[in-house]
Amino acid sequence: MLEPQSTFLFVLLILIFGVLVWWLVIAKRVAIRILAGCLAFIVAAQFGILAVNRYFSYYETWGAAIADFSNSSPNSGPKVTVGSLLVGDRSPVFDANSVYLKLALQQGYTLHLNISGKLSHISRDAYIYLPPQYFEPQYKDYRFPVVELIHGQPGEPQDWINVVGVQVTLDNLVSSGRAKPVVLVMPNANGGNTISLQCLNQVGGPQDLTYLAEDVPQFVSHLLRVQPPGPGWGVAGYSEGGFCAANMALRFRYRFGAAASLSGYFSPYANKLANPARVVSPFGNNPKLRAENTPVDEVRALAPGAVLPEFWLGAGKANNLDVANAEYFWQELQLHQASVPLILTPGSGHTMATWHAEVPPMLAWITNTLVGAVDNATTTRNANLARHARRVAAAKRLAEADASKSPTAKGHHPKPGH
Repeated sequence: MLEPQSTFLFVLLILIFGVLVWWLVIAKRVAIRILAGCLAFIVAAQFGILAVNRYFSYYETWGAAIADFSNSSPNSGPKVTVGSLLVGDRSPVFDANSVYLKLALQQGYTLHLNISGKLSHISRDAYIYLPPQYFEPQYKDYRFPVVELIHGQPGEPQDWINVVGVQVTLDNLVSSGRAKPVVLVMPNANGGNTISLQCLNQVGGPQDLTYLAEDVPQFVSHLLRVQPPGPGWGVAGYSEGGFCAANMALRFRYRFGAAASLSGYFSPYANKLANPARVVSPFGNNPKLRAENTPVDEVRALAPGAVLPEFWLGAGKANNLDVANAEYFWQELQLHQASVPLILTPGSGHTMATWHAEVPPMLAWITNTLVGAVDNATTTRNANLARHARRVAAAKRLAEADASKSPTAKGHHPKPGH
């Protein structure tokens, strides 16, 4: 009833503000009037903050707000290092009483760890969600598909957990049969709330694209029981993260099997750097680099029949620019993919309300797409191996038949001197 976006809370604050103003008017003593004025100001400020929160539909519960400001995440154990993970079965090491393991079997487990990039030389924290199935015996030999989730700007990776609620959403979808179990990787995309790198390799600066598209997948695939980069990896993001998802998937078409952009844009802006704070071109005013990192141009440059990750697009109908961007990019993709889902959410714009509504269908689509791609790749690989085995066997039989027809094989050895 008194959650951050509840109507009852807003009405209550208005009533409290009215009482305090009335108290301020009728009070005789100066001290009481000052107290009433200060309290009225505090209530008005709280009302303004909550109004902004409700407009953008950011925090739906007080727990989400507290978790976000305290940098905590639900069901997240101690921060772990590479050394605390078993090499053999690549499963997290839990305490001796198996408290975390029992909980993980019920609702999954969130790892909080540092990922250091060998190529980019960037080191940042990340959150990795392992679904309950990761710990079930029947999945002990299964390599899970992965969805890399890119947050917006300003934003942090834990926003996917604390604000979007992606873990609970995925678990509910899997339980209902609408989605498949996957591992969720939530890296830090910018390195700070005042920084905007757009997941690009900044000329003369951080190599963010390399870190997110190469270093992170390589690190995770060596650390956990997951698919290697390829058809079993997906990338998704909202707002700036939506641009990241599209660009990462197009720049590394063989490392991702699916991409989803929620309220994304498809032509890069200037980057925002820190120390000192400044706005710069990501490409050093190099038009070739810009074209190579502009998703609309990247799609246009594709040859007919080129390998392309599957795409999913979404936007809030109330934001005309987001809708126009999504529809334009969707039209370009249609030249290479016959069926690209485009979800336009009514009644909301470039807000968390839109992304809350679009994350469930996005997860259902991307998890099934990745599992299907992995199954197809496995079937093709097994068919190729079987075909190769038949060819080797046929060649061996032919060689044996030729050998049996030779004089030496029949025991007819030429006599010396003849």
